[in-house]
Amino acid sequence: MASVYPSKHPLILSKLAALRDEATSSAEFRRLVRSSAMLLAAEATADLALRDVQVRTPLAATTCRVLAETVAVVPVLRAGLGMAEGVLDVIPEAEVWHIGLRRDEHTLRPEQYYTRVPARSKVGLILVVDPMLATGGSAVHACELLKACGVAKLKYLSILAAPEGIARLSAAMPDVDIHVGAIDERLNEVGFIYPGLGDAGDRQFGTEG
Repeated sequence: MASVYPSKHPLILSKLAALRDEATSSAEFRRLVRSSAMLLAAEATADLALRDVQVRTPLAATTCRVLAETVAVVPVLRAGLGMAEGVLDVIPEAEVWHIGLRRDEHTLRPEQYYTRVPARSKVGLILVVDPMLATGGSAVHACELLKACGVAKLKYLSILAAPEGIARLSAAMPDVDIHVGAIDERLNEVGFIYPGLGDAGDRQFGTEG
């Protein structure tokens, strides 16, 4: 089974409270998604390899450490776009790929409508970002597509997850680490995370109702 890492960071948990609040505006919701993603990305990349480099400060030459591997962030459109911005705030040199998936609201299965990824991956780590890991169908589909590019290492980042989605992604992709802000109770009868925070895409982009 995959390794699952629910965050214990006080800042993430505090931001999650505001994200859940139905009174939070779209502008504030976008800001919270972005800043939460920054913190999740920092947690998820704590094991990145480093290499030594020589740097001259105003006083002397010294040995420093920098990233030894390249990273790509892959937002699952459209809700993942806000998280990608947060990841780029902390890893501005990361490549950005895109996967467009929509969920059929009747079957709850993912439908792919856009993909822009390299034919063969040359990066060391892929961070797939989507605010909600609900049924797990889109997560598995995205990871399958990326593995077909020859990706060596994948991690999946979500702000909220349902146990059902974690179980499905873990079973299908046991080598993909899952980093989440929190794990909620369950999915409701229409496949939304409960108690959740509503539709993350609609709340980010002001398209509710």
